[in-house]
Amino acid sequence: MGHGLSWFETREDALLTMRIEGDGTDMITLYHCHAARSFRPLWMLEEMGLPYELKMLPFPPRVFAKEYLALNPLGTIPLMIDGETKMTESTGICHYLGTRYGPTPLVVGDDDPAYGAFLNWMYFSDATLTFPQTLVLRYTQLEPEERRNPQVATDYAKWFLGRLRAVEAATGKAENLAAGRFTAADIVIGYALRLAESIGLARDFGPNVAAYWRRLQAREGYKRAVAAEELAGEQQNVARRS
Repeated sequence: MGHGLSWFETREDALLTMRIEGDGTDMITLYHCHAARSFRPLWMLEEMGLPYELKMLPFPPRVFAKEYLALNPLGTIPLMIDGETKMTESTGICHYLGTRYGPTPLVVGDDDPAYGAFLNWMYFSDATLTFPQTLVLRYTQLEPEERRNPQVATDYAKWFLGRLRAVEAATGKAENLAAGRFTAADIVIGYALRLAESIGLARDFGPNVAAYWRRLQAREGYKRAVAAEELAGEQQNVARRS
């Protein structure tokens, strides 16, 4: 096959290229930065097997890709475009994809006793878990050296780890968070764990969360999303976030 690739590896790259560059037909478009919250809908798209076009941006795009502001005046990631629909909230996009393109076991229906728990984890993922981590990231890495603040970073790291006790308790009782199966709730919480790992907080995971995170990373959908992110960055010449 050339380049030392097996047929399977070449085929997988071709499929990823179709998703990243598009095939000339209308499809879902996702604007993404490496390891950003937009990984949630990227992972959801891969779990559902939906065709999509992945557009990579440098982080933060409001600074390094100012033309993006014409599409999303907030300058935030993600932005998902599906026909006339435009969405910027990562957990909301996951819920949208699951209901718009379902039925799928990734979404818990409102007639299921676990519906409330499912929704609670969906909202908990960003409002409670990701929010404090963004302050850790900002005041340890993103701000200029003279504006970095170890006290703020330490305080919000403790906030995150305190709230993570809910996940530690839940994953001590079951392998997944809702309805006795893998759902979008695991995707959106899983991203919070990925972010924690990237900013140095994973060393403080409890044993249940650590085991849960390993299970999530072992999923083929997760691996495909990581591969798509890496390939898109290479093809579009967008460096990964350090």
